[in-house]
Amino acid sequence: MKEIKAIIQPFMAERVIAALRAMESLPGLTISDVRGFGRQRARAKERSLDVPAVFGVDKIKLEMVVPDHLVTDVIETIQKHAHTGNPGDGKIFVIPVEDAVRIRTGDHEPGVRGRE
Repeated sequence: MKEIKAIIQPFMAERVIAALRAMESLPGLTISDVRGFGRQRARAKERSLDVPAVFGVDKIKLEMVVPDHLVTDVIETIQKHAHTGNPGDGKIFVIPVEDAVRIRTGDHEPGVRGRE
């Protein structure tokens, strides 16, 4: 299993989330409002004067843990629906998941650490 984290433009979020929801085999999705900067850095005009020393621009972070066979489809879906061609479109990270435990039952998720 892999964790996929995607940082995208807020105005593209509805489109991307709708496309991910349409993937029947996607186990779930977490959505967060985040702030930060990458190569662009935050431009002075985008900073709030009311929030001293806070740099960055508003973004949306999508997080999901998916079986290995879905990774390519999820990445392609995010790329297709988040792409504008302009700087700041975002980035996708893929991270191996060593284990996943359901809090309610203590069960380990199938597909993790060789559990099938």
